[in-house]
Amino acid sequence: MSDYVKDLIAEVKAKNPAQPEFHQAVQEVAESLAIVFERHPEYRTAKILERIIEPERIITFRVPWVDDQGEIQINRGYRIEMNSAIGPYKGGLRFHPSVTLGILKFLAFEQVFKNSLTTLPMGGGKGGSDFDPKGKSDLKIMRFCQAFMSELFRHIGPDTDVPAGDIGVGGREIGFLFGQYKKLRNEFTGVLTGKGLNWGGSLIRPEATGYGSVYFASEMLNTKGKNLQGKVCLVSGSGNVAQYTVEKINELGGKVVTLSDSNGYIYDEKGIDKQKLAFVMELKNVRRGRMQEYVDKFKGSVYTPVDPKLDYNPLWNHKAECAFPSATQNEINGKDAQNLVKNGVYVVSEGANMPTTLDGVKVFLDAKILYGPGKAANAGGVATSGLEMTQNSMRLNWTREEVDTRLRMIMHSIHTSCVQMADRFGTPGNYVTGANIAGFLKVADAMMDQGVV
Repeated sequence: MSDYVKDLIAEVKAKNPAQPEFHQAVQEVAESLAIVFERHPEYRTAKILERIIEPERIITFRVPWVDDQGEIQINRGYRIEMNSAIGPYKGGLRFHPSVTLGILKFLAFEQVFKNSLTTLPMGGGKGGSDFDPKGKSDLKIMRFCQAFMSELFRHIGPDTDVPAGDIGVGGREIGFLFGQYKKLRNEFTGVLTGKGLNWGGSLIRPEATGYGSVYFASEMLNTKGKNLQGKVCLVSGSGNVAQYTVEKINELGGKVVTLSDSNGYIYDEKGIDKQKLAFVMELKNVRRGRMQEYVDKFKGSVYTPVDPKLDYNPLWNHKAECAFPSATQNEINGKDAQNLVKNGVYVVSEGANMPTTLDGVKVFLDAKILYGPGKAANAGGVATSGLEMTQNSMRLNWTREEVDTRLRMIMHSIHTSCVQMADRFGTPGNYVTGANIAGFLKVADAMMDQGVV
């Protein structure tokens, strides 16, 4: 690690204490960019990376609301407007008790590079609240969303900042948020993405992150003359990303044997086929139940509850060829990564944001497997959000086939950029370096053109 990168990381840790996820995200990017600063000292002189690391704006606000029992509840809301060099801020809203400033800063930082990779004109941002929608009534969630938007609305707009969904924010929450924005602004604009199809949404948007991560895995396999046909795949999570990852893997001939939620995971050696996936979708999207119910319905499958005493996740300790972490950050540690490689996994495509720790990433890179980092592999979601923004601006709707074709083209373009940049900077086959450099250069050049602002 160069002295410049060491000093930069030390400064970030000193200025942003108690934000380990943010430190981790910055370190991964900074280490990848060391070679860029050697060849292009002008970026270092202009302190481009330092300026990207410091958010353009951080908005924190109180969210008071009344629950079903008439009790006043108070949550904290955030919006991190990280970088707008190449377009309006763009990134999801996360409603989860684990939400902190540090987690949202890491997500917003990653979003800057991810959005740059999509080839679409979008800056990076992220937001959310420590509100937990799990187990709450629709009325409670509507009241919270309306209270949240009553402050957020003054900071966003179709040409300023366009939020979307994330963990805890699906179609229901986007609907409540959009309705309140429309009421307060008295205008119907494409201010949020992930909207319902009959009020400005895009076909394929719900599927896009999962589909995109599978397309990226297919692109990586193509470089070895292989495809997903007959491959055994491990998928974590059971939300939107995981569900559509399974759907697309099945469509391309692979077999998924795992899914999980925060309580545990299921292993189904026969594979999670179309019928079983339909059950999971109804379980999670309609009844909002737990994955343990899967084993009651489908005999032969095994449920393993979470064991906090273990220093690894047994979900990643099964024989397979491909892995699609699609749950949350840092779900694969160094030991998990070793287990994956030991069990024959040679393709990892990240559907979640930063699901692998730095130790795990090192294991994958040392083993020289096909490892697609989240900012590249899961960019399909925000890419299709960008396509939704385009459709809103044009006041028209594209067909499902047209959106899917554009998504596939964007994932192909992202893969090509990663490969080319990795080759150009002397790290062939390293998608981490390729993604970080490709994402950085577009933003950096825009910032150089726009001056010190």
